[in-house]
Amino acid sequence: MTGAIRTHRSVVHAFRRGSWQPSLDTVALPGRSGLSLSLVPEAVAAADRRRYEPPAGCFPPAARRKLIDTALGLFDRGTVTVGGLGEQSAADFRTALWETAGVPAALTDRWCGLLREASPCPVEEPDGALALVSLPGNTFACLESVLAEAARSAAVWVRPSRREPLSAARLVAALLEAGWPPERLGFCPTERPALRTLIGLTDRQTVYGGAGLTAAVRASDRLHVRGPGRGCALVPPGMDPAEAVDWLLPLVAGDGGRFCSNVRTVVCVEEPTGLEGGPGPGPPGAESPRAAAALARRLAGALDALRTEPVDDRLPLAAFRVPGEAGQHARRLREGLGPGDRMLTRRPPAVRGAGGAEYALPALALLGPGAGPGHPLAGREVPFPFAAVLAASPAGAAAVARRSSFVHRPRGGAL
Repeated sequence: MTGAIRTHRSVVHAFRRGSWQPSLDTVALPGRSGLSLSLVPEAVAAADRRRYEPPAGCFPPAARRKLIDTALGLFDRGTVTVGGLGEQSAADFRTALWETAGVPAALTDRWCGLLREASPCPVEEPDGALALVSLPGNTFACLESVLAEAARSAAVWVRPSRREPLSAARLVAALLEAGWPPERLGFCPTERPALRTLIGLTDRQTVYGGAGLTAAVRASDRLHVRGPGRGCALVPPGMDPAEAVDWLLPLVAGDGGRFCSNVRTVVCVEEPTGLEGGPGPGPPGAESPRAAAALARRLAGALDALRTEPVDDRLPLAAFRVPGEAGQHARRLREGLGPGDRMLTRRPPAVRGAGGAEYALPALALLGPGAGPGHPLAGREVPFPFAAVLAASPAGAAAVARRSSFVHRPRGGAL
């Protein structure tokens, strides 16, 4: 990693009412960086909303488009001023993200590219809404929602993850550097219970999070909840195992396994057999597991081959900065194994890296006959590469797919 965090024991400020402001309430960021984050109390957020007035003046779509493009360039490769941190170069940002969130520079580069690709086209006529975007800690690619709301709203408040607030703070700083009107932006870190308050204070919301967080808020016409994706891949009968692994490996391990679109369940679709072994409807669970087992062994070997350090050029892995967290995630996966299930990856479930980094190593489980969408490991989302492989009839595969927001099929496959 290159670059260096410019100061130690720095506190990332909130951005409220047009300026960066510190807070008496702070929380330390993970890792050894010495960085902390200012928190905005609920009462302060409520007071800001009472004082808020929709920004005056015209801010046309073409101007928004130009400033967003400029800001994305600054976010990726420029130097911006982040409240509490001072000037932050692109190298400083990558170092800070690695030291606090375990995101290697290779993933930061990729996610910056994804943000550029997802850069929104402003609507013809932006509305007068005060929007809220509450971000996750697994990836900053979700900042695309901040840009989308900036393009169409009167103003947007950004609630970052307390685990990884640096990318959101940098995007706000980049927008300001590009010339975005400060009264149209907010950077509002809060405790988790304050999310409900922020939802009540704003006109439109996008909320990211895991199953626990998204279950705590109820989607509505104005609240868009983006929870677990439970990504699955459907492998058609007769697909060559080597080709299947080439297709599946980046779906499972791409982006450090941190995207909601990552494959968590691999379904080997088998034609059911009758009681005499010939074609026929067969009872549930009568599908042969041989193809699933063969594929699972190959895919487990490919996952075992991915490096932690130095960073794997093909599929970089992210680290954990909270001590013991990698091992906790790995143990919880193994607690989900049933009597007929096997973990096929052979490396230790968690290892230590350099500089206090910890890794939960990619894992793959082969589920026993009859496993379906109700299995504890089917669709299980963890912040590192993991997938469960199972055999299922076409009807069983459809049942898994119905629970998934991201269903992957091979090109030219029969499914």
